[in-house]
Order: sequence, then structure tokens, then C-alpha cells
Amino acid sequence: MAHRVGRTRWRRFAVVLVSGVVACGTLGIAMGEGALAASFLISGKRFQVTADTLTARGLSIYSMLDVTKHGERVPVLVTGSRHSTISGLCQSVLVEVPVLGPQTLKITGGNERPVEATNLFLDTTFQSAGQADFRGLDMGIAQGEITKGPINPGDRNSPYFDPGGFGQQATSVSLTDVRLTAVALSAGTFDIPGLRVRIEQGRHECA
Repeated sequence: MAHRVGRTRWRRFAVVLVSGVVACGTLGIAMGEGALAASFLISGKRFQVTADTLTARGLSIYSMLDVTKHGERVPVLVTGSRHSTISGLCQSVLVEVPVLGPQTLKITGGNERPVEATNLFLDTTFQSAGQADFRGLDMGIAQGEITKGPINPGDRNSPYFDPGGFGQQATSVSLTDVRLTAVALSAGTFDIPGLRVRIEQGRHECA
């Protein structure tokens, strides 16, 4: 009996974590081919994103409400960029596995050569940077008037997008020591040199 219970535990472990890795791989392929939908229902699961440096050309920042499959509304700050380069990228998500406890799915890359992304959108609940250098900054612009950076087409057509809401845009920005908590990430292309995907026992989120 104990042997059968053990097999069940490992099957649950495999289903949760392998499906997570497959989902990440599928997401990367879809983004690379530009096949990912402009908007989608989020899981509501927070994940961590850190970077040594992030440089963006054509920046937009605006508020939105993302919606989970169960109808929960999640307030987010959307940061969009037409082109981004990222060094020292780390993404992690914590998965609670029954019996086995917390497992960390971690994705890293861009250490020897920077990550490059086009039409990148990060839906975040927290953002910080050690240093931020903006060029051509407009703060307080109406969200519907943002032109320097992109607006996600799915957001612009959403009932939760307020054209008269508070927005921000810039010609470019350079950030160091970036720390984000996000609920969604999408991009037209996402090129990650030196991609590494691993699963670690316990809590080992990007810091």
C-alpha cells in the first residue's frame, strides 16, 4: 500500500511540474512566432522577474484590470515597450505540490548575451529598480493618448481600459537591479540566449 501511495505522490509531482515546464516552452514558441493572443485570461498566480539591467525603447505605462478564469479582477500596472534588451534575466514561480511541499520552477538566461524582446508587455503588481534613467518622459498623459510606446490591442479594446486614465510614456528608459512581481507576460518575440529551465526543491525564487 505504501508503495502505491508513493507512486501517486510522484505522479502528482510530475504532472504539476512537467506541465509547468511544457507550458513555459509552449509560451516561448508562441511568442517567438507571434501566435500568442493579444489578451488572455490569467491564472492569477504571481511570479517573480529580476534582471541586472533592462533597456527599453518606446515605453508605455498604464493601469488595467486583468481577469482570471474564475472571474477575479486583478489590478495591474502594464509596462509595454517596442524593443527591450535584458541582461541577467531570472523568472521564477513557486508551485505548492501536495505532500512534497513547495517547488520552484526557475528560468534564467541573458548572462553572456542580452535577451531581446519586441512588443513586450509585463502586467505587474510590484516594480522596483536601483536606478531608472528616462529619456523623453511624459508623465500624466491620458492612457488613450500614449503614442511613444505600445498599448496591448487586447487592453485597448477591454472595458477595463480607461482612455482618460493616468498614463506615462518615454522615448527610452534604462533600468538597473530590476525587481518585478507579475501576473502575465507577453511579447511578439522573446529571444533568450543561454536559456536554462530547472526545478528546485523548496523556495528558491529570483531575488
